[in-house]
Amino acid sequence: MQPPIVTALLLLCGLFRATIATKEPHVSACSPKRFKSLSLENIEIISLNVTANRNFSTSGRNATGGVGVIPDLPGVETATVDICLISLTYTHPGQHDLINTYIGLPLDADKWNSRFLMHGGGGWLAGGQSSILTPVLLGYASSSTDAGHGPSESTADWGLTNQGQTNWPALRDFSSLAISEAAVLGKLATRLYYGTHARYSYWHGCSTGGRQGHAMAQEHPELFDGIIAGAPAIVWDKFAPAGLWGPFIAQLLDTQPPLCVVEAFTQAAIAECDALDGVVDGIIAYPGQCQFDASSLVDQEVNCTNPNGTITITKKMADVISAVWEGPVSEDGKSLWHGFHYDASLGSMIGTICTSVNECTVVPFPISEDWVNVFLARNPSFSINGLTRQDYDQLFRQSTDQYSSVIGTSNPDLSKMKKAGTKMLAWHGMADQLVPTNGTVEYYEQTIKLDSEVADYYRLFLAPGVTHCGFGSGFDPAETVFDTMRAWVENGTVPERLEGVAVAVGNTSATRTGYLCPYPQVFTYVGGDVNSASSFTCR
Repeated sequence: MQPPIVTALLLLCGLFRATIATKEPHVSACSPKRFKSLSLENIEIISLNVTANRNFSTSGRNATGGVGVIPDLPGVETATVDICLISLTYTHPGQHDLINTYIGLPLDADKWNSRFLMHGGGGWLAGGQSSILTPVLLGYASSSTDAGHGPSESTADWGLTNQGQTNWPALRDFSSLAISEAAVLGKLATRLYYGTHARYSYWHGCSTGGRQGHAMAQEHPELFDGIIAGAPAIVWDKFAPAGLWGPFIAQLLDTQPPLCVVEAFTQAAIAECDALDGVVDGIIAYPGQCQFDASSLVDQEVNCTNPNGTITITKKMADVISAVWEGPVSEDGKSLWHGFHYDASLGSMIGTICTSVNECTVVPFPISEDWVNVFLARNPSFSINGLTRQDYDQLFRQSTDQYSSVIGTSNPDLSKMKKAGTKMLAWHGMADQLVPTNGTVEYYEQTIKLDSEVADYYRLFLAPGVTHCGFGSGFDPAETVFDTMRAWVENGTVPERLEGVAVAVGNTSATRTGYLCPYPQVFTYVGGDVNSASSFTCR
């Protein structure tokens, strides 16, 4: 018997025998009757709701996608859209899960651009109804899924069973299964409604959405013609526990630096290394050449606001910052995962809440805290206080041993994607403060080792000075990457460069444009006006 996902794909290829519309559907076609055959072999439909909506509010769109996923229409704040909205609730028999999938179709056929587009999720959210609204507003058919849990649920609510064990079906749903099913269901619904296949299908996500994009590239590349994966939280089994490294070291050293001190280290590193690329613009474009020593700030005073006060930097504070820059290291000195570049803001990795500059409490990165508490300790009340280096190493090993095959999303073998003809474009801000850039670089290098021609179908662009999924002072490609992908898929225009927009040097109210380079080429200043794109090249 064919796997269920393959069977569904065969249906898409013309073997699906349900009655379909052969002409442009009218509003009356947006009804449950039209979609009565919408299902998959391995699921049990609990409910199917279909509504035709004129002037449906799109306020709150992209709420699950994070920043830098798909830009909204310029100047549109409270736009409405005419949408055929399908809400599907189903379960995998025997798995005790309950998944909500949402499908959005431009209500009038002449408003459909003959394409299918899915948004990615963010954090612990796989997606939701809001994720389909911008694509439909832009003329795309779309689908999304909550993968079995919504924003009101804590991670422990869905991540653990009633017996306090890992809820493996729920984790698999979140990792990739529900995503691929939402894609198949969305494309089937598109064909049922319009009477034809989408000409092109796209995935566009960042952070969790970037990981989801890589999951589709590794497992189901045939579902998409083009995949955009920004700041991908891949190698999740290492990335997640690594995010607790800073707070762990802080408790070992019994030091809780206020945010003003953390920022002082970042600004000092930028001041020291900014000029290495030839341009003083607040960006460290060559982080590998930066050798800033955090201990050089020991005994310096920092004037703080919120809370107000003056505090002297200690060696313990410098050691915590150095540890976050280096990344987690095992008790015997082996690197466990990557650290952060010097110009990345470290407030999320060593955040604190303070009543005074000398009275602070460390606040762990929520994703990492959830991962360790729920999926490793399997105790929502677990605390890192009192953990030893040996304890941390054991948690890290447990994460990779038990979860790499489920949610690691780190298989460098993209031969299925190559065979499918799918293209993937990944990009990552070099000042990312949540997902270490070098983790994506390492993965890309692994794909090159397996296929020296990987750039024919998968390219990585690094964006100096750009933070997580966009913003920062650097060359941000979030607004241009989707058009670049469409040109690659639909016109065969290979992305030799990726346009990014940054704050102009000397004029913070203006912008400058730069053209980022496919890895391993390096975005390089060659002289001239620093606000001119022609002053930079790829080497």
